[in-house]
Amino acid sequence: MAKTLNREIEKLKRQILSLGAIVEDRVNQAVKALQERNAKLAQLVIDGDPEIDQMEVDLEEECLKILALHQPVAIDLRFIIAVLKINNELERIGDLAVDIAERAAFLATQKPIESPIDFAIMCEKTISMLKKSLDSLVNRDATIALEVCATDDAVDAINRQMYRKIEENILKYPEQIDAYIHLLSSSRHLERIADHATNIAEDVIYMITGDIVRHCAEDYAHQIKT
Repeated sequence: MAKTLNREIEKLKRQILSLGAIVEDRVNQAVKALQERNAKLAQLVIDGDPEIDQMEVDLEEECLKILALHQPVAIDLRFIIAVLKINNELERIGDLAVDIAERAAFLATQKPIESPIDFAIMCEKTISMLKKSLDSLVNRDATIALEVCATDDAVDAINRQMYRKIEENILKYPEQIDAYIHLLSSSRHLERIADHATNIAEDVIYMITGDIVRHCAEDYAHQIKT
């Protein structure tokens, strides 16, 4: 029975890592489509969403099957619970990548507008958070996971700054209101991806340590350093 459970868990690992790699790639493509005003690339992201949805369903069914048949305990149980939660987070990130791609497809049809802040920095930070959250899962590394949690506030701050600046630009250039609203939506979607990456990192910490750090990751980081 133990050998069978180990094989099933290894299969789960491959599935969640495969889903994570695809989702990370879709986010990168969506951001690239936005930055380069590439409607064709944006459409590829949109068309690929059903694949992510199906992978999420398959992985959830696999988790539930293992729970029913093997009744795992301790670290194995925590791992499966974490995979169930991370699976959902990745599916939501996939949806947000589609949302960004839709904004990119629209902006590709409009007169170019200048971003009121360095939008590339926000994109870079968000993608880095997602990559690190998945790295923390692959390597079972709580330190990397805590780095992700620590970066979330910076992305939130950029999103707030974007909101204020776009408000100002809409007043200056009312004829470009649609384009600015789509850019603001993209900023909000990136901020939500960063939130989901943080959730993944917190789930990894739970998987490794058994500690639930939701809402208190910064305090947890301070505790383990002292």
